[in-house]
Amino acid sequence: MSINIRFWDRLARRYARMPLRDPETYERKLAMTRAHLSPGARVFEIGCGTGTTALKHAPHAGHVTAIDCSANMIGIARDKAAAEGIANVTFEVASLEDMPDTPGAWDMVMAHNVLHLLPDRPGALLRIHRMLKPGGAFVSSTACAARAPWLFRAIVRTGHALRLLPLFNFLTEDGLKAEIRAAGFEIVEELLPPGGRSALFLIARKQT
Repeated sequence: MSINIRFWDRLARRYARMPLRDPETYERKLAMTRAHLSPGARVFEIGCGTGTTALKHAPHAGHVTAIDCSANMIGIARDKAAAEGIANVTFEVASLEDMPDTPGAWDMVMAHNVLHLLPDRPGALLRIHRMLKPGGAFVSSTACAARAPWLFRAIVRTGHALRLLPLFNFLTEDGLKAEIRAAGFEIVEELLPPGGRSALFLIARKQT
């Protein structure tokens, strides 16, 4: 079992109990995303965690397929879907590389709190671009922590080197946007709340 899976499996139940740090911004991101959804939309989410965002968007889409590498996270997500009576979401234990690379299969792809954790972000962005229909939306929220205190960065890097923490790439906002544009997307909306404490939220569109 990889370090990523072990880490997220151990964290799953505590993660599910964590309160939202900024509920107002989260609700604003949900509203911005829904403006790009249609009732029949096919939505794919990478790194869905315990499924909160997938379940929030399910009533506004045709079907949501959401994946995570952690079986414990997916188990909690499935329990939440059953408890809420939401039937148009499929939760699967998988990574992006496990999924069929079918061109143009999805109207929207979401990646929240995951891009900074990927070892091959440019490759993942190109794959996401292929998965989307022309004009499809790519919605992401990403920690851009390149300017975080040096001690925090040192602890995270040391923890990863000791196989205690997953990979964490310290990105800049401009660098991430450049990578998304290089993959063939046009960024149409962005949100970075004042203070830099929240993740950079982007809505990008696959150019036709």
